[in-house]
Amino acid sequence: MSASTHWIATACMQSVLERGGNAFDAAAAGAFVLHVVEPHLNGPGGDMTAILATAEDPTPVVLMGQGPAPAGATIEHYRSEGLTAVPGTGALAAAVPYAVDAWLLLLEERGTWELEDVLSYAIDCAENGHPVLASVSTQIATVSQTFTEHWPSSAALWMPEGTPPVAGELIRNPEYAAVLRDLVAAGGGIEPHAAGGGIGIEPEAPSGREARIAAARERWRTGPVAQAVTEFLRTPHRHSDGADHAGVMTLGDFAAIEARVEPAATSTFRGWTVAKTGAWGQGPALLEALGILEGYDDDHLDPSTEQGAHTILEALKLALADRDAHFGDGDVDLERLLSPDYLAARRALITEAASHEFRPGALGDSPSARPPLLTEDELAQRTGQPVDRGTGEPTVRATGEARGDTCHLDVVDRWGNIISATPSGGWLQSSPTIPGLGFCLGTRLQMMWLDEDLPSALRPGRRPRTTLTPTLVLRDGAAVLACGSPGGDQQDQWQLLFLLRVLVGGLDLQQAIDAPALHTLSMPGSFWPRTWSPGRAVVEDRLGEDLLAGLAARGHDVIRAGDWSLGRLSCVMRDPRTGILRAAANSRGSQGYAAGR
Repeated sequence: MSASTHWIATACMQSVLERGGNAFDAAAAGAFVLHVVEPHLNGPGGDMTAILATAEDPTPVVLMGQGPAPAGATIEHYRSEGLTAVPGTGALAAAVPYAVDAWLLLLEERGTWELEDVLSYAIDCAENGHPVLASVSTQIATVSQTFTEHWPSSAALWMPEGTPPVAGELIRNPEYAAVLRDLVAAGGGIEPHAAGGGIGIEPEAPSGREARIAAARERWRTGPVAQAVTEFLRTPHRHSDGADHAGVMTLGDFAAIEARVEPAATSTFRGWTVAKTGAWGQGPALLEALGILEGYDDDHLDPSTEQGAHTILEALKLALADRDAHFGDGDVDLERLLSPDYLAARRALITEAASHEFRPGALGDSPSARPPLLTEDELAQRTGQPVDRGTGEPTVRATGEARGDTCHLDVVDRWGNIISATPSGGWLQSSPTIPGLGFCLGTRLQMMWLDEDLPSALRPGRRPRTTLTPTLVLRDGAAVLACGSPGGDQQDQWQLLFLLRVLVGGLDLQQAIDAPALHTLSMPGSFWPRTWSPGRAVVEDRLGEDLLAGLAARGHDVIRAGDWSLGRLSCVMRDPRTGILRAAANSRGSQGYAAGR
């Protein structure tokens, strides 16, 4: 079974499975296709996290593809540039790009296919074209002035005729195809100058599949991609603060790229084991929310009732407050965070009225650090521009800053290998396209603060506290469910609704995805300009007038999002007793797709 946020990626992953590849071959093939068909949501210059289990060993592990801050990314340097926050666009917001290395590591250690075969799908889409999504066209149109006036390399790639492409038009990216061909050629595969042209080597073929993929990884770290990126970033370019800055990434930062596999953070809920990333991501916030809700009867856990929606929103506020006060790339006391005593104390803070406060707990001997809290209204007063009341997906806002969202994919194969992955970053609107490469760098450093006292402060070599948060669920020691969603700060919020509806409510996978969604904005946003909206609840209208009125009566600042706008989950599931596989994908937007047999 395969599921993803784009039907072409799902079709390619299923093709790999039908041709004998395993779940990890399929996931990698789909991921590189997503670089091409959803360039406004992810790219090779970005990041990814995945959580997986193998048929031989069901112990969940995290594939860590989140790059750190470059060596030159210091608070002192950014302040010397006149910045009070990490920008939302431009190279100063870029973490070192780990996504490609992570996917190649997965193939090297757990895949079975040659790199040439895995990348053939993405190369075909990039060289021969694919029908551009309406959302891609809209995104390009939104930032077209920035492209034209400040980022000419992006205009050349995305508006070659001077205007954004029309939805459904075939678009191509031969420069990225050449990058992929070059990686294959590094391992002795296809000729680097075939079909789409190459960027130039004549390698000697390493011996063995793993060695060939390792050679491609080395090529990514030290070859023409690293050289082109670091040379281009020396020239200042426009950032979201309205000023021009040069990047700080160097060849040394690229050479140090090394994705890795890490243990997953886990907790139990109603007899299920839920596995997430460590607290360098936001994943443990979902574990904390589940732990808080564990103490309630089932009638408090239905998101489609007023009582359930209120209780869930309040639990999320508490878990996300801990996320922003404590999480980061350092020592985080997850044992304490997920302990029964701590969860009970957090649970006791929930009343029948909506909280408008930021209420982190104290995990250590001293109170938690408090991030700056600036409401959207306060930001509007400072800037003189209105801030939109968006539905939570970090795209382009009324203030003009360009942001991006995320992709997702899930795969389970006939043997029981299973993976959930969330690629993101390197959005076409993140920073200028690197000439000759067909992609740009990401902006994940905007999740770090220019405040030394915070656990997620900007520090060279530290990972930003990413929002990328795939999920794996186990029962009786066997991996049974992989799921995830795009959506920035909403990823774990929407996954919480899904898990409650499946694990407690008994809904089938598609019913749980299609059910009306909601989330809170009552926490500091992870994306520039880092505002929060105290007490705000964004809800789909399909929850019903009575429920919405009930939430408002409890003090929630209810924002209607329309009937079908929140959440873009996908998932796969395997029953280890029968071997029966299931999958589902988001129907909102008619873009996600699930397939299998």
